[in-house]
Amino acid sequence: MTLKPWAWAGLGICGAGVATLVGFAFVDLGTADQVASVGGGAVGLIGFALAVIAQFGGTSASPSAPSGPSASARDVHASGERAIAAGGSIGVASTGGAASPGSPLPPRAPASGAPGPGSVTASGTGSIAAGGDIGSASTGN
Repeated sequence: MTLKPWAWAGLGICGAGVATLVGFAFVDLGTADQVASVGGGAVGLIGFALAVIAQFGGTSASPSAPSGPSASARDVHASGERAIAAGGSIGVASTGGAASPGSPLPPRAPASGAPGPGSVTASGTGSIAAGGDIGSASTGN
């Protein structure tokens, strides 16, 4: 298991705190008690502040979308009777006819990340095309 630098820093600070308290305990137990009380209060306040920041703090702003066409933009075309085309993933697609898409609760489309570049074209009667994943598809008859 590889730890991130912040985790190593946290482990180092905890280790230094334990070593300090053990050292004070051997020298003067009263001083160790006072140091532990002040240190515990400070750690508790820092933990509370970090929890509040994590819960209510702002998220990092994503870069604004460029005004022109981006590299991830794609052309999506559906031609033909009952054709379906989507630039991303499709959970359930049914082009009609006698067949039903299956279960009453549609399965969630698997998330495979961002769709790749290129175009998506569904041409022909009852065709289905997606730039991402398709959870369930029914072309019907």
